Amino acid sequence: MNYYQKNIENIVQIQDLQVVLKVAEFKSITLAATSLEMSAATASAAVKRVEKSLGIDLFIRSTRRLRLSVAGERYVSQCGQALNLLDLAKQNIQTDAESIEGEIRLSLSSDLGRNLVLPWLDEFIELYPKISLKVNISDSNVDFYRDSIDLALRYGFVQDAALYGFKICNVPGVLCASPNYLAHHQKPLHPQDLVSHNGLFYQLHDVTHNIWTFRKNQEEFKIKMSGNRASNDGDLVRRWCVAGKGVAVKSYLDMSQDLLNGQVVPIIPEFTSRMTELWLICPSKQTITPAVRLLRDMLQLKTKAVFKQLIDAGFMNPDFKIE
Repeated sequence: MNYYQKNIENIVQIQDLQVVLKVAEFKSITLAATSLEMSAATASAAVKRVEKSLGIDLFIRSTRRLRLSVAGERYVSQCGQALNLLDLAKQNIQTDAESIEGEIRLSLSSDLGRNLVLPWLDEFIELYPKISLKVNISDSNVDFYRDSIDLALRYGFVQDAALYGFKICNVPGVLCASPNYLAHHQKPLHPQDLVSHNGLFYQLHDVTHNIWTFRKNQEEFKIKMSGNRASNDGDLVRRWCVAGKGVAVKSYLDMSQDLLNGQVVPIIPEFTSRMTELWLICPSKQTITPAVRLLRDMLQLKTKAVFKQLIDAGFMNPDFKIE
């Protein structure tokens, strides 16, 4: 028996890795098997093959549930990213042959759209020159039919059974201010200290979001802020923050370039603020074309790259799980 014959049983199949990811997601072999439309025995065998090939236990098993081991958490995170890249490479080859074309009508929020996503869309069109793009910039929720929109990139998923969505990533919030503002005001050490600072607020439908929530070690702190500026344009709130007009709670994605450029700094990062999700929302499954799937994949890869930059630069907790 040669070397390859001896080791053939240790070769991990992509399908086995997909089973491992589903088991990690559902924390159950039975639920993962149901999701993948296979028997629990088949799913269990796939997990065992992967664990045997690695020489480690990915899951800690008990009579009632499964949970990832420490090694399993690292492996599953990197494995998911690798499978996404393989899937994107496969789609790129297939879609090159299919000659992707058509019009995408996309709605974007103001600061996320202008400061991050628009340059990504330029790259996307360079890759697929037969695609045309129409962009709607607005922080208000769109009506897909009234506004003639195919897709909306939004924080938070709209709980509407008629809509369909792809989750792009989890997005933590960051309390931040410019170095110039902090040079003239005492830096907060605790959320309670924020009451003496000028808040910069997002306002939607005449509701001013001036109550900020922070958490640390199971404790929650709700702070009612005061401030002299509010806007329904999220990018304007970001600009005020960069200009030193006060403190703001924004998403790490919205503030990523300002953080990396040193225009703003995080404040009391040990107290976590809001956590939300970024979704690509469609009015129906019928609107999900090959071009839409490619756009989804690009957004997932780009946002992961931004979070990695922030983690490497020390702005985000290294334990943050990049999905």
